[in-house]
Amino acid sequence: MSCPMHTSDGARLIHAVPDDVQADREGLFTEGPLVRVELPGGVRAWATTHHGVTKAVLNDPRFVRSTDHWEDFRNGTVTESWPLMGTIPRDDTNMLALDGAPHRRMRRLTAGPFSARRVERLRPDIERITDRELDRLESLASRPLDLRSEFTFKVPMTVIGELYGVEGREYGQLGDMYARLFSGTTEEGEHLRIYGALYQFFDELVARKRADLDNCDDFTADLIRATEEGEQPLTDEEVVVTLLTVVAAGHETTVNLLNNTVRALLAHPEAHAGLRRGEYTWEQVVEETLRHDAPNNLLMFRFATEDVEIGGVRIDKGEAVLSHYGASAKDRAEFGDDADVFDPGRTRGRHITFGYGPHICPGAPLSRLEAGIILPRLFERFPDLRLAVPDEELEVATALSVNSLKELPVLLRP
Repeated sequence: MSCPMHTSDGARLIHAVPDDVQADREGLFTEGPLVRVELPGGVRAWATTHHGVTKAVLNDPRFVRSTDHWEDFRNGTVTESWPLMGTIPRDDTNMLALDGAPHRRMRRLTAGPFSARRVERLRPDIERITDRELDRLESLASRPLDLRSEFTFKVPMTVIGELYGVEGREYGQLGDMYARLFSGTTEEGEHLRIYGALYQFFDELVARKRADLDNCDDFTADLIRATEEGEQPLTDEEVVVTLLTVVAAGHETTVNLLNNTVRALLAHPEAHAGLRRGEYTWEQVVEETLRHDAPNNLLMFRFATEDVEIGGVRIDKGEAVLSHYGASAKDRAEFGDDADVFDPGRTRGRHITFGYGPHICPGAPLSRLEAGIILPRLFERFPDLRLAVPDEELEVATALSVNSLKELPVLLRP
């Protein structure tokens, strides 16, 4: 969907999916390190588009998540009816909405359940789920199919179900609710209704686990039992919101990572050939995909609690700042002069796609583990997998914050 790039006074428009996502990111990087942007509804903000400035904002306590510090919201310029208000965490039981001591408390209490060691225990389950779904794809291998709906969405959702201790008969219900929640065509009222249904689902799950806690060994039970000396345990409401948030923030990221990695390998046959020859590891391929085609395009919002000069730009107290991961990945100073190239052998730079500072994504270990299991098994089973349409015909979903393909049509055995 094409649209003008700037307003009459020079603000960069971020209203629709650009015709060329990579070119749009390149343009934002070139205009950076901070770019004045206009979002749907005429809402103005700053976007960090260089790697160093993005890290600085994410790690600066003068930028916080609370809308109490957003001048446009306080003075009524932005209201509750703004369509993107639902993308801003605001519940004080939501770890993503907190800063300072309240955030540190929740991070400490969830550190064990979120840890790489706890997540690693899921490896046999992820392998079993992946192999089962690949077996199912065998019957579909002779015709084009949408890999997203048939595989890359289903496997991570089933993993979440097992991680949370959801009963098998509920996987379909949970997957259907999240599929509609993540749909780029879901209307605002429907979005809120689905969110309410998900809250009820996890509220009932937590109640069941608490009633039989001694016999439960899963992520949900770990959160209920989480304690830290000197800290109040998580309330049931905090557990529910954490469960809901991990899926909302983490599942879609994993799905997009899987799709974007498949797309990258099929669009760059030289990298795919290098992987097969052992020149690159799957870990390198996944990390380069996270940088080059980040599954989460930008993070909304942080708000300045005082006047701040950063990257040579003054941000006034009360102004909103979004972090543009896609543009920051184009930073030559961090990643070299070939930052626009997909290169799994890249040795320079370290991406921040999972965030940086106090709010670094707690679900990163699970997402990386899933990608490291699912992708090799997919390509081992179907080594000749290819796109069923030209790459330029793939459609990106109409969502500002995530970088999601609507479909990934492939031929498993051309």
